[in-house]
Amino acid sequence: MGRSFGFLVLIVVVGFGAYIYTKQAQTGTTVGTSALTTIDVTAVHNDLRSIARAEQQYFAANGKYVDLNELEGMIHIPVRENYSYAAQPGLTSFKIVATYSGPDPKAPKRISVDETLSIRNN
Repeated sequence: MGRSFGFLVLIVVVGFGAYIYTKQAQTGTTVGTSALTTIDVTAVHNDLRSIARAEQQYFAANGKYVDLNELEGMIHIPVRENYSYAAQPGLTSFKIVATYSGPDPKAPKRISVDETLSIRNN
């Protein structure tokens, strides 16, 4: 009797944990109205991090931040169907902005990264 009660409690606890996990996974991973938008946004986040690291490397070597055209030799700036990239270099900081122009109304319209590598959906 004791073993079967313990097994039953184990099944209930595992089931409850699986339920909580699936609910959190559903609410935490969607961006926009489609899975393709979520994939695009994830790719853009990776692109922005790579571009920001290239800006930091350029600054370390040359003492200034530059536009994307000057970074082309250091890194390939990807071309995305629904996003375009632009740099806003300053003397001591920079901001890289990805602007969305696709059909999904719930997709983030602007995603940016700065010299702290902090990504923000605007």
